[in-house]
Amino acid sequence: MPVEDQSAAIAFLRDPGSHGITSPVEVIETHISLIFLAGDKAYKLKRAVKLPYADFSTLDLRKRYCHREVELNCRTAPEIYSGVRSIGRDANGDVAFDAEASPIDYVVEMHRFSQDKLFDRMAETGSLPKTLMEETAERIADFHRIAEVLHTGSGEANLAAVLDINHAAFSAVPLFSADETNHLNRRFREALDRHASLLNERERDGMIRHCHGDLHLHNLFLGPEGPRMFDCIDFNEGLATSDILYDLAFLLMDLWHRNLPDYANAVVNRYLDRTGDDAGYGLMPFLLGLRAAIRAHVGATLVRDLGDRSGHGAEEAIAYRNLALELLQRKEPMLVAIGGLSGSGKSTLAEAMAPRLGLAPGARLLESDRLRRVMLGHARGHPMPQHAYKPEISARVYATLAEKAGMVLRSGGCVVANAVFAHADERIAIEEVARANHVPFVGLWLEADPAVLRARVEARPVLDSDATVGVLDKQLQSGTGPIDWHRINAAEPAASVAQDALDLVAVRKLSED
Repeated sequence: MPVEDQSAAIAFLRDPGSHGITSPVEVIETHISLIFLAGDKAYKLKRAVKLPYADFSTLDLRKRYCHREVELNCRTAPEIYSGVRSIGRDANGDVAFDAEASPIDYVVEMHRFSQDKLFDRMAETGSLPKTLMEETAERIADFHRIAEVLHTGSGEANLAAVLDINHAAFSAVPLFSADETNHLNRRFREALDRHASLLNERERDGMIRHCHGDLHLHNLFLGPEGPRMFDCIDFNEGLATSDILYDLAFLLMDLWHRNLPDYANAVVNRYLDRTGDDAGYGLMPFLLGLRAAIRAHVGATLVRDLGDRSGHGAEEAIAYRNLALELLQRKEPMLVAIGGLSGSGKSTLAEAMAPRLGLAPGARLLESDRLRRVMLGHARGHPMPQHAYKPEISARVYATLAEKAGMVLRSGGCVVANAVFAHADERIAIEEVARANHVPFVGLWLEADPAVLRARVEARPVLDSDATVGVLDKQLQSGTGPIDWHRINAAEPAASVAQDALDLVAVRKLSED
């Protein structure tokens, strides 16, 4: 409940004349703010509320947090945050902007952008391309790289505090029974115990940072300069201080919940390609589960406040709770290796399989072409120089691929390894990674007539791979020696190839069980 009267400021901001326009002012309301859309500007007024996690109850606090909002969001979207404007009374007693002598409130001024450019709107209309999400993943990785490192407690303690908040919130809503709440809490505590050592190690390594804190699709938009993050948590540093993978997990969970698993898997893999943070991959289902649980109790609280336990809001809250429970399952990791000559469709198959292995967000996709680019510092979409394919460089690429695969498997995650694997020693080395980590292994070899391979190589654009027909011809001349991996006809449609591969994986898992 508001503790100060803001009616004069609200009336002023609602009035088109205050902004020099004639069209109506659109107002967006949240539980802690009011956003006034006027012409090409947007003004955000913080409600005069005092909540357990946010205190805007005084004029000085609202001024302070307005400035903090601009400061923090300028890290990721400086072009839309203009600054802080005061609202006060002028010499005639009329309410006006920038009457600093007699302020009655403060607002954050922003440049307005089309709501159709919000990523959640784009996802709802089917106009959100996966390539844009991959670019967004790289932007998030770059932001996390420079975010302030904070040592405020152990990694375990950081997330134990989240579990405490969750349990209290679930206990306060009637949508979920006490037994359901206690069961969910118990499962989360068990998972936290399993991951405590890794979480604490990550804290010591500086992986807890001042992050965005509210990184889901509604807080992403497409601007003239590409994807942008905005509206971070500015009012509670504790809520914004987390493991960087927990920050990313909100976006991944949002995508998964919206039935966009391919997008979620693409985002996490492009992010890790950029950061190299493979040792933490096994934490992802747990972290996504935490984000889903938060959405569940927030939704259940709204259902309680509205008094509607049978509508869409209740269904959504229950769906989030069920997703959290699903992500708290334990699934054993496995390693799938996909080999084949250039043009055989390895990347297409790998991207189809990775979201469907293990728990959300799927398997870590390790591709030799991506690793080679990262290793040599060459951006995607640009041809690499000839020396990038020297035998010693390729040996380093395969060694790095094996090393990273082992890291992910030891953390509890699944791996899809995608490379040519033309030489027997390369195939043996990746199989040994699975044996050393005591996990199931499935080797898939894609093959097709050389004419089919040549046509595909000639037709495809340069993205991660820039293999030419000349490279393919050398592979064909060199040969591969005996191959004991499962052979799949790569000339079949991509969907059929993917289904054949997934069937082989399912058979392998059944044999392990």
